[in-house]
Amino acid sequence: MTREIKVQGTVADGYEAVRDEFTAVLAAEDPHYAGQLAAYVKGRKVVDLWAGPDTDSSTLYGVYSSTKGAAHLVVALLVQDGTLDLDREVAHYWPEFAAGGKGAATLRELLAHRVGVVGVDGGFSPEELADDRAIAARLAGQRPRWRPGTAFGYHALVIGALTGEVVFRATGRTLQELYEERVRAPHGLDFFLGLPEEHEGRFRSVLPMDPTPEQEALLATAATGPRSLTSIAFNRNGAEPTDIESLPNSRPVRAKGPASVGGVASARGLAGMYAAAVTGVEGRESLLKPATVAEFGQVQSVGYDLVSRAHKVFAVGFQATSDVLFPFLGAGSIGHSGAGGSQAFADPSSGLAYGYTRRRYAFPGGSAPENERLARVVHEAALATG
Repeated sequence: MTREIKVQGTVADGYEAVRDEFTAVLAAEDPHYAGQLAAYVKGRKVVDLWAGPDTDSSTLYGVYSSTKGAAHLVVALLVQDGTLDLDREVAHYWPEFAAGGKGAATLRELLAHRVGVVGVDGGFSPEELADDRAIAARLAGQRPRWRPGTAFGYHALVIGALTGEVVFRATGRTLQELYEERVRAPHGLDFFLGLPEEHEGRFRSVLPMDPTPEQEALLATAATGPRSLTSIAFNRNGAEPTDIESLPNSRPVRAKGPASVGGVASARGLAGMYAAAVTGVEGRESLLKPATVAEFGQVQSVGYDLVSRAHKVFAVGFQATSDVLFPFLGAGSIGHSGAGGSQAFADPSSGLAYGYTRRRYAFPGGSAPENERLARVVHEAALATG
């Protein structure tokens, strides 16, 4: 049974089908749905839609691991500048990281989730999880869970802290500071790594997942023991196991903006960041050169992910978006999804930058299923309009 949903916002000529598809998606969702969809093509905003109670285009949501795209855009800028070298050892920048047999691990391997430092014995406290430098200090001495470079597994809650510590050691600035100065503020993006108090009124707390009985059974079947690699990576192995769904609802997490999961954004902010990075916006030069985009979009890890226990593909710091989630996109597309359902990416071949947010945590976690439909229709319109 469908229901009446009011979709607000605008689409450019040639993108009317996107509004229709967004409306169709919402009609199948729960009555408390709230979300946003935005897209840029070749630097021009072509989609800016939203729906649901207490929501407009400037409403901010927790975007979980979509934060990793912002974090690794900063790393890409520093590689482009020559400040960082992907093939130097992490310990070259951060000597303490050599402990436990990690001395030969390179920055490229780290960014490709190949180093095996996915968590710590005994878990992190909630205070530590909000603080990237505290996470990095504990991980520096941790023995890797596999020999670096021999396998890969999603460093879900810690990759931003690890790469952020490299950034700090190389520049004396935090990753969050550089993101604010070089990316967010110059482009006026509603995508924050560290939400200022004055913007708190725009944030909407995450609504927990509402699974059907069949979905609950699937979740129970997929559950792992507290000492499994999956539980270590998602910080379920300590005295205070992390509830991933509620992370963005913590003010310390929003305020500090941990670079793995702590970002707060609108769909417009997500899409705008990728547009600024890859195509430039409204005639401005792109932040990344085409060669840098190609370097960071090159597949580094493909196959069985030891943490997620599924087939995954990672580029350099980004998900290789066209190789797993959206095969209709051009090769070399870069992006990242978030556990609550958010999705953001750039497709250099079509010039498309896409952003999607939703308030209710989507089953089963990761890119919400409706993204496949929405991204496809936006991409088709981008190709048709040239």
